[in-house]
Amino acid sequence: MKVIAERAALLKSLGHVQSVVERRNTIPILANLLLKGDEDGLSMSATDLDIEAIVRMDAKVEVPGTVTISAQTLYEIARKLPDGSEVSLTLDPEEQRISVAAGRSRFALATLPAEDFPVMASDSYDHQFEMTGGVLRRLFEKTRFAISTEETRYYLNGVYLHAHGDGESHLRAVATDGHRLARLDTLLPPGAAGMPGIIVPRKTVNELVKLLDDDDQVVQVALSETKIRVTAGRTVLTSKVIDGQFPDYTRVIPDKNDKTLRADAAQFAAAVDRVATVSAEKSRAVKLVLDEDKLTLSVNAPDSGTADEEMIVAYADEPLTIGFNAKYLLEITSQIERENAVFELLDPGAPTLVREEGDDAAIYVVMPMRV
Repeated sequence: MKVIAERAALLKSLGHVQSVVERRNTIPILANLLLKGDEDGLSMSATDLDIEAIVRMDAKVEVPGTVTISAQTLYEIARKLPDGSEVSLTLDPEEQRISVAAGRSRFALATLPAEDFPVMASDSYDHQFEMTGGVLRRLFEKTRFAISTEETRYYLNGVYLHAHGDGESHLRAVATDGHRLARLDTLLPPGAAGMPGIIVPRKTVNELVKLLDDDDQVVQVALSETKIRVTAGRTVLTSKVIDGQFPDYTRVIPDKNDKTLRADAAQFAAAVDRVATVSAEKSRAVKLVLDEDKLTLSVNAPDSGTADEEMIVAYADEPLTIGFNAKYLLEITSQIERENAVFELLDPGAPTLVREEGDDAAIYVVMPMRV
Protein backbone atom coordinates (compact mmCIF):
# COMPACT_ATOMS: atom_id res chain seq x y z
CA MET A 1 0.00 0.00 0.00
CA LYS A 2 1.22 3.49 -0.87
CA VAL A 3 -0.90 6.61 -0.47
CA ILE A 4 -0.02 10.30 -0.80
CA ALA A 5 -2.32 12.85 0.84
CA GLU A 6 -2.27 16.58 1.47
CA ARG A 7 -1.51 17.28 5.14
CA ALA A 8 -4.47 19.65 5.83
CA ALA A 9 -7.00 17.23 4.32
CA LEU A 10 -5.44 14.32 6.21
CA LEU A 11 -5.53 16.21 9.52
CA LYS A 12 -9.16 17.25 9.06
CA SER A 13 -10.22 13.69 8.26
CA LEU A 14 -8.25 12.32 11.20
CA GLY A 15 -9.96 14.87 13.43
CA HIS A 16 -13.35 13.38 12.51
CA VAL A 17 -12.40 9.80 13.39
CA GLN A 18 -9.59 9.68 15.95
CA SER A 19 -11.70 10.95 18.87
CA VAL A 20 -13.98 7.91 18.51
CA VAL A 21 -11.06 5.71 19.58
CA GLU A 22 -11.25 4.75 23.25
CA ARG A 23 -8.01 5.73 24.96
CA ARG A 24 -8.31 3.11 27.70
CA ASN A 25 -9.16 -0.31 26.32
CA THR A 26 -8.00 -3.89 26.69
CA ILE A 27 -8.23 -4.71 22.98
CA PRO A 28 -5.12 -3.29 21.25
CA ILE A 29 -6.62 -3.01 17.77
CA LEU A 30 -9.32 -0.65 19.06
CA ALA A 31 -6.57 1.95 19.48
CA ASN A 32 -5.93 1.77 15.72
CA LEU A 33 -7.51 3.22 12.60
CA LEU A 34 -8.31 1.08 9.60
CA LEU A 35 -6.82 2.73 6.49
CA LYS A 36 -7.94 1.58 3.08
CA GLY A 37 -6.53 2.92 -0.17
CA ASP A 38 -8.38 2.16 -3.40
CA GLU A 39 -9.44 3.77 -6.68
CA ASP A 40 -11.80 6.12 -4.78
CA GLY A 41 -9.09 7.54 -2.51
CA LEU A 42 -8.32 6.90 1.14
CA SER A 43 -10.87 5.85 3.76
CA MET A 44 -10.28 5.82 7.51
CA SER A 45 -12.36 3.91 10.06
CA ALA A 46 -12.38 4.01 13.86
CA THR A 47 -14.55 2.18 16.37
CA ASP A 48 -14.93 1.53 20.09
CA LEU A 49 -17.47 -1.26 19.36
CA ASP A 50 -20.36 1.12 20.19
CA ILE A 51 -19.57 3.90 17.71
CA GLU A 52 -18.06 3.61 14.25
CA ALA A 53 -16.81 6.59 12.22
CA ILE A 54 -15.76 6.28 8.59
CA VAL A 55 -14.40 9.20 6.56
CA ARG A 56 -13.34 9.16 2.93
CA MET A 57 -10.89 11.70 1.49
CA ASP A 58 -9.17 12.45 -1.79
CA ALA A 59 -5.68 11.00 -2.02
CA LYS A 60 -3.28 9.67 -4.64
CA VAL A 61 -3.29 5.89 -4.25
CA GLU A 62 -0.22 4.47 -5.98
CA VAL A 63 -0.55 0.99 -4.47
CA PRO A 64 -3.97 -0.08 -3.11
CA GLY A 65 -4.06 -1.82 0.25
CA THR A 66 -5.42 -1.97 3.77
CA VAL A 67 -3.66 -1.55 7.11
CA THR A 68 -4.33 -0.52 10.73
CA ILE A 69 -2.23 2.10 12.50
CA SER A 70 -2.30 3.85 15.89
CA ALA A 71 -4.92 6.60 15.70
CA GLN A 72 -3.34 8.85 18.31
CA THR A 73 0.18 8.55 16.87
CA LEU A 74 -0.88 9.27 13.28
CA TYR A 75 -3.03 12.22 14.41
CA GLU A 76 -0.17 13.73 16.44
CA ILE A 77 2.26 13.29 13.54
CA ALA A 78 -0.14 14.96 11.08
CA ARG A 79 -0.82 17.77 13.56
CA LYS A 80 2.89 18.55 13.94
CA LEU A 81 3.87 18.38 10.27
CA PRO A 82 4.38 21.68 8.38
CA ASP A 83 1.41 23.30 6.63
CA GLY A 84 1.19 22.51 2.94
CA SER A 85 3.27 19.34 3.13
CA GLU A 86 2.39 16.13 1.33
CA VAL A 87 2.24 13.03 3.52
CA SER A 88 3.24 9.65 2.14
CA LEU A 89 1.98 6.45 3.79
CA THR A 90 3.83 3.35 2.60
CA LEU A 91 3.35 -0.15 3.98
CA ASP A 92 6.29 -2.56 4.04
CA PRO A 93 4.56 -5.96 3.73
CA GLU A 94 7.57 -7.87 5.05
CA GLU A 95 8.30 -5.74 8.10
CA GLN A 96 4.58 -5.02 8.65
CA ARG A 97 5.48 -1.44 9.43
CA ILE A 98 4.10 1.65 7.78
CA SER A 99 6.35 4.50 6.78
CA VAL A 100 4.96 8.01 7.24
CA ALA A 101 7.01 10.61 5.39
CA ALA A 102 6.66 14.36 4.80
CA GLY A 103 9.52 16.59 3.67
CA ARG A 104 12.54 15.54 5.71
CA SER A 105 10.51 13.81 8.42
CA ARG A 106 10.32 10.01 8.50
CA PHE A 107 8.39 7.76 10.87
CA ALA A 108 8.12 3.96 10.91
CA LEU A 109 5.04 2.82 12.81
CA ALA A 110 3.87 -0.59 13.96
CA THR A 111 0.71 -2.05 12.44
CA LEU A 112 -1.81 -4.73 13.33
CA PRO A 113 -3.55 -7.07 10.86
CA ALA A 114 -6.41 -5.35 9.03
CA GLU A 115 -8.49 -8.53 9.13
CA ASP A 116 -8.64 -8.27 12.94
CA PHE A 117 -10.27 -4.84 12.83
CA PRO A 118 -13.91 -5.10 14.01
CA VAL A 119 -16.64 -3.90 11.68
CA MET A 120 -20.01 -2.84 13.07
CA ALA A 121 -22.87 -4.98 11.81
CA SER A 122 -25.05 -3.08 9.36
CA ASP A 123 -28.73 -2.80 10.27
CA SER A 124 -31.66 -2.13 8.04
CA TYR A 125 -32.77 1.41 8.89
CA ASP A 126 -36.53 1.83 9.00
CA HIS A 127 -36.55 5.63 8.99
CA GLN A 128 -34.40 7.95 6.92
CA PHE A 129 -34.65 11.71 6.57
CA GLU A 130 -32.58 14.79 5.80
CA MET A 131 -32.01 18.00 7.73
CA THR A 132 -29.37 20.70 7.93
CA GLY A 133 -26.35 20.02 10.08
CA GLY A 134 -26.87 23.23 12.06
CA VAL A 135 -30.38 22.25 13.18
CA LEU A 136 -29.34 18.74 14.22
CA ARG A 137 -26.23 20.00 16.03
CA ARG A 138 -28.31 22.58 17.93
CA LEU A 139 -30.67 19.86 19.21
CA PHE A 140 -27.74 18.08 20.82
CA GLU A 141 -25.60 21.09 21.71
CA LYS A 142 -28.29 22.86 23.76
CA THR A 143 -29.41 19.77 25.71
CA ARG A 144 -26.25 17.74 26.33
CA PHE A 145 -25.24 19.62 29.50
CA ALA A 146 -28.19 17.98 31.33
CA ILE A 147 -27.16 14.39 30.49
CA SER A 148 -26.77 12.30 33.65
CA THR A 149 -23.37 10.85 34.58
CA GLU A 150 -24.81 8.22 36.96
CA GLU A 151 -23.98 4.78 35.59
CA THR A 152 -26.82 3.18 37.56
CA ARG A 153 -29.38 5.31 35.70
CA TYR A 154 -27.97 4.36 32.31
CA TYR A 155 -31.18 5.32 30.50
CA LEU A 156 -30.43 8.97 31.37
CA ASN A 157 -26.87 8.81 29.96
CA GLY A 158 -27.89 10.32 26.63
CA VAL A 159 -30.25 12.62 24.72
CA TYR A 160 -33.75 11.30 24.04
CA LEU A 161 -34.56 12.07 20.38
CA HIS A 162 -38.16 11.53 19.33
CA ALA A 163 -41.12 12.84 17.34
CA HIS A 164 -43.62 14.82 19.40
CA GLY A 165 -46.69 17.03 19.09
CA ASP A 166 -50.00 16.93 17.27
CA GLY A 167 -49.49 14.62 14.31
CA GLU A 168 -45.81 14.34 15.31
CA SER A 169 -45.14 17.89 14.18
CA HIS A 170 -41.82 18.33 15.99
CA LEU A 171 -38.50 16.58 16.44
CA ARG A 172 -37.63 16.89 20.12
CA ALA A 173 -34.42 16.38 22.09
CA VAL A 174 -34.56 15.93 25.87
CA ALA A 175 -31.89 15.32 28.50
CA THR A 176 -32.16 15.21 32.28
CA ASP A 177 -30.22 14.05 35.31
CA GLY A 178 -33.03 14.50 37.83
CA HIS A 179 -31.73 17.90 38.98
CA ARG A 180 -32.18 19.81 35.72
CA LEU A 181 -33.84 19.15 32.37
CA ALA A 182 -33.27 20.55 28.88
CA ARG A 183 -35.83 20.25 26.07
CA LEU A 184 -35.54 21.60 22.54
CA ASP A 185 -37.97 21.34 19.60
CA THR A 186 -37.55 21.81 15.88
CA LEU A 187 -39.91 21.12 12.99
CA LEU A 188 -40.11 17.43 12.12
CA PRO A 189 -38.19 16.77 8.88
CA PRO A 190 -40.07 15.06 6.01
CA GLY A 191 -39.72 11.29 6.35
CA ALA A 192 -39.23 11.32 10.13
CA ALA A 193 -42.89 10.70 11.06
CA GLY A 194 -43.29 7.46 12.98
CA MET A 195 -39.60 7.32 13.89
CA PRO A 196 -38.72 5.33 17.01
CA GLY A 197 -37.77 7.30 20.11
CA ILE A 198 -34.06 6.67 20.70
CA ILE A 199 -31.58 7.58 23.44
CA VAL A 200 -28.36 8.80 21.80
CA PRO A 201 -25.38 8.12 24.14
CA ARG A 202 -23.31 10.99 25.53
CA LYS A 203 -20.16 10.12 23.57
CA THR A 204 -22.12 9.95 20.31
CA VAL A 205 -23.79 13.29 21.08
CA ASN A 206 -20.37 14.91 21.61
CA GLU A 207 -18.99 13.38 18.40
CA LEU A 208 -21.99 14.62 16.40
CA VAL A 209 -21.64 18.15 17.78
CA LYS A 210 -18.02 18.15 16.53
CA LEU A 211 -18.86 16.53 13.20
CA LEU A 212 -21.74 18.84 12.27
CA ASP A 213 -19.59 21.95 11.89
CA ASP A 214 -21.27 23.21 8.70
CA ASP A 215 -24.64 24.77 9.53
CA ASP A 216 -25.91 24.71 5.93
CA GLN A 217 -24.74 21.22 4.96
CA VAL A 218 -27.61 18.78 4.41
CA VAL A 219 -27.03 15.61 6.42
CA GLN A 220 -28.74 12.24 6.15
CA VAL A 221 -30.08 10.61 9.31
CA ALA A 222 -31.06 6.93 9.42
CA LEU A 223 -32.66 5.27 12.45
CA SER A 224 -33.54 1.82 13.65
CA GLU A 225 -34.57 0.54 17.08
CA THR A 226 -30.92 -0.09 17.96
CA LYS A 227 -28.77 2.31 15.90
CA ILE A 228 -28.46 5.82 14.52
CA ARG A 229 -26.40 6.67 11.43
CA VAL A 230 -25.56 10.22 10.39
CA THR A 231 -23.93 10.95 7.04
CA ALA A 232 -22.35 14.39 6.74
CA GLY A 233 -20.51 14.89 3.47
CA ARG A 234 -17.92 12.11 3.22
CA THR A 235 -18.12 11.14 6.90
CA VAL A 236 -20.47 8.47 8.23
CA LEU A 237 -20.98 8.06 11.97
CA THR A 238 -22.89 5.00 13.18
CA SER A 239 -23.73 4.39 16.81
CA LYS A 240 -25.66 1.99 18.97
CA VAL A 241 -28.38 3.66 21.01
CA ILE A 242 -29.04 3.09 24.71
CA ASP A 243 -31.28 0.10 25.28
CA GLY A 244 -33.64 1.46 27.92
CA GLN A 245 -36.86 3.33 28.55
CA PHE A 246 -36.55 7.09 28.91
CA PRO A 247 -38.81 8.28 31.75
CA ASP A 248 -41.93 10.39 31.24
CA TYR A 249 -40.16 13.75 31.40
CA THR A 250 -43.39 15.72 30.84
CA ARG A 251 -44.41 15.07 34.45
CA VAL A 252 -41.57 17.23 35.83
CA ILE A 253 -42.19 20.22 33.56
CA PRO A 254 -44.19 22.66 35.69
CA ASP A 255 -47.33 24.24 34.26
CA LYS A 256 -48.71 26.04 37.35
CA ASN A 257 -45.80 28.37 38.13
CA ASP A 258 -47.43 31.77 38.65
CA LYS A 259 -44.46 34.07 39.37
CA THR A 260 -42.40 35.50 36.51
CA LEU A 261 -38.92 36.96 36.63
CA ARG A 262 -37.35 38.57 33.56
CA ALA A 263 -33.65 39.33 33.64
CA ASP A 264 -30.85 40.11 31.22
CA ALA A 265 -29.35 36.64 30.72
CA ALA A 266 -25.74 37.77 30.42
CA GLN A 267 -25.94 40.09 33.44
CA PHE A 268 -27.68 37.41 35.50
CA ALA A 269 -25.04 34.80 34.63
CA ALA A 270 -22.20 37.21 35.44
CA ALA A 271 -23.75 38.05 38.82
CA VAL A 272 -24.26 34.36 39.69
CA ASP A 273 -20.67 33.64 38.70
CA ARG A 274 -19.32 36.45 40.87
CA VAL A 275 -21.16 35.58 44.08
CA ALA A 276 -20.52 31.86 43.59
CA THR A 277 -16.78 32.55 43.84
CA VAL A 278 -17.01 32.10 47.61
CA SER A 279 -19.51 29.21 47.62
CA ALA A 280 -18.65 25.78 48.96
CA GLU A 281 -17.51 23.66 46.04
CA LYS A 282 -19.84 20.77 46.86
CA SER A 283 -23.16 22.58 46.98
CA ARG A 284 -22.40 25.88 45.19
CA ALA A 285 -25.73 27.11 46.59
CA VAL A 286 -26.83 30.63 45.61
CA LYS A 287 -29.80 32.28 47.31
CA LEU A 288 -32.13 34.44 45.19
CA VAL A 289 -34.28 36.97 47.07
CA LEU A 290 -36.96 38.45 44.82
CA ASP A 291 -38.81 41.67 45.54
CA GLU A 292 -40.53 44.17 43.27
CA ASP A 293 -38.20 44.71 40.28
CA LYS A 294 -35.21 43.75 42.41
CA LEU A 295 -33.16 40.56 42.72
CA THR A 296 -30.55 39.99 45.41
CA LEU A 297 -28.15 37.10 44.90
CA SER A 298 -26.17 35.93 47.91
CA VAL A 299 -23.87 33.17 49.09
CA ASN A 300 -23.03 32.29 52.68
CA ALA A 301 -20.15 29.84 52.94
CA PRO A 302 -19.01 29.52 56.59
CA ASP A 303 -15.54 28.29 55.62
CA SER A 304 -14.75 30.91 52.97
CA GLY A 305 -16.99 33.96 53.40
CA THR A 306 -20.09 35.68 52.08
CA ALA A 307 -21.08 37.56 48.93
CA ASP A 308 -24.14 39.39 47.67
CA GLU A 309 -25.14 41.43 44.63
CA GLU A 310 -28.26 43.31 43.61
CA MET A 311 -29.81 43.41 40.13
CA ILE A 312 -32.61 45.42 38.57
CA VAL A 313 -35.04 42.92 37.03
CA ALA A 314 -38.67 42.74 35.93
CA TYR A 315 -40.63 41.11 38.78
CA ALA A 316 -44.10 42.13 39.95
CA ASP A 317 -45.24 39.18 42.07
CA GLU A 318 -45.07 38.55 45.81
CA PRO A 319 -41.61 38.38 47.44
CA LEU A 320 -39.87 35.01 47.16
CA THR A 321 -36.65 33.47 48.46
CA ILE A 322 -35.29 30.43 46.64
CA GLY A 323 -31.93 28.69 46.27
CA PHE A 324 -30.22 27.01 43.32
CA ASN A 325 -26.99 25.27 42.45
CA ALA A 326 -24.89 28.00 40.80
CA LYS A 327 -23.43 25.56 38.26
CA TYR A 328 -26.90 24.62 37.05
CA LEU A 329 -27.95 28.26 36.67
CA LEU A 330 -24.78 29.06 34.70
CA GLU A 331 -25.22 26.07 32.40
CA ILE A 332 -28.82 26.99 31.63
CA THR A 333 -28.25 30.72 31.12
CA SER A 334 -25.32 29.96 28.81
CA GLN A 335 -27.88 28.41 26.43
CA ILE A 336 -29.98 31.60 26.25
CA GLU A 337 -29.31 33.28 22.91
CA ARG A 338 -31.69 36.24 23.22
CA GLU A 339 -31.22 39.14 25.59
CA ASN A 340 -33.68 38.16 28.31
CA ALA A 341 -34.16 34.97 30.27
CA VAL A 342 -37.62 34.28 31.72
CA PHE A 343 -37.88 32.36 35.01
CA GLU A 344 -41.27 30.94 35.96
CA LEU A 345 -41.43 30.13 39.69
CA LEU A 346 -43.95 28.79 42.20
CA ASP A 347 -42.37 28.37 45.66
CA PRO A 348 -38.98 27.53 47.25
CA GLY A 349 -39.54 23.78 46.90
CA ALA A 350 -40.98 23.55 43.38
CA PRO A 351 -39.05 23.19 40.11
CA THR A 352 -38.44 26.42 38.17
CA LEU A 353 -38.92 26.70 34.42
CA VAL A 354 -36.49 28.82 32.38
CA ARG A 355 -36.86 29.89 28.75
CA GLU A 356 -35.88 32.63 26.33
CA GLU A 357 -38.24 35.59 26.09
CA GLY A 358 -40.31 35.24 22.93
CA ASP A 359 -39.18 31.70 22.14
CA ASP A 360 -40.74 28.53 23.52
CA ALA A 361 -38.74 26.09 21.35
CA ALA A 362 -36.26 25.55 24.18
CA ILE A 363 -37.22 25.19 27.83
CA TYR A 364 -35.14 24.28 30.86
CA VAL A 365 -36.21 23.03 34.27
CA VAL A 366 -34.07 23.28 37.40
CA MET A 367 -34.77 21.93 40.88
CA PRO A 368 -34.22 24.32 43.81
CA MET A 369 -31.91 23.81 46.80
CA ARG A 370 -32.36 24.55 50.46
CA VAL A 371 -30.48 27.69 51.49
